[in-house]
Parts: sequence; structure tokens; C-alpha cells
Amino acid sequence: MALTYTYWISTALLSLLYFASASMYIAKGAFVRQAQAELGYASSHLVPFMIVVKILGPAAILWRFNVALSDLAYAGIFYHLVLSGLAHLGVRKPKGAIPAAVGLILLAASFATQNAARDIASPYAPAVTAIQTPLN
Repeated sequence: MALTYTYWISTALLSLLYFASASMYIAKGAFVRQAQAELGYASSHLVPFMIVVKILGPAAILWRFNVALSDLAYAGIFYHLVLSGLAHLGVRKPKGAIPAAVGLILLAASFATQNAARDIASPYAPAVTAIQTPLN
């Protein structure tokens, strides 16, 4: 039961992080484009693409209508968080990497516990084993 709670809490927080980020990309477009330019990215093409990705990735994990697509979303979010953190560290702005680090922790917790909470198991997630206690 604790694994189920861990899954849903970590997945909800990860999704909230991504949906809030997508909302910021939409509401504060000029600020986001400037921040992307400071990281060395051409933001005119990147921002619209990232809005879509930041909405569809967590949606694929939450609704999980296809296990393979859900696993692909986990992989995409993993790479996005790693590259985002490295981009901030590369321009010597370590505070900007904190959301990526938090996201990686939430992603790892969600991925590791997904088979405990979902009916159809992912073949890539760790197997869930029952905790056995010795009888006295």
C-alpha cells in the first residue's frame, strides 16, 4: 500500500512540476525566451515544442492508455531533466538546476513504484515483491 501512495504522490508532483512549467511557458513567453537564450538555445523554435512536450509527457504517464508510450514518456522526461540540469550547470547557474534535480527524484520514485500501483506492469520497471515478515 505504501508503494501505491509513493507512486501516486510522486507522479502527481512530477506532473504538477511539468504542467506548471508549461503554464509558465505560455503565460510568461518573453521571460522564458530570454532565459532560453541565456542558456544558448534558439528559443523561437524550442518554446512551442517544449509546451507540447511538457503537457503530453505527464499526460501519457497519468492516463497510461499504452504501457510502451508511458515508458517512452518516462525516458523522455528523464533525458529532458538531465539535459536541463546540465544546461544550467554549464552556464554556472546551479540554482536553476534544482527543479531538474527534484524532478529526477520524483521521476525515479514514480518509475520504480509504477508496477505496484498499475494493473498492467511495465516490463522495464523493477518487479514488485511482497515484503514477508517471519511469523512468531
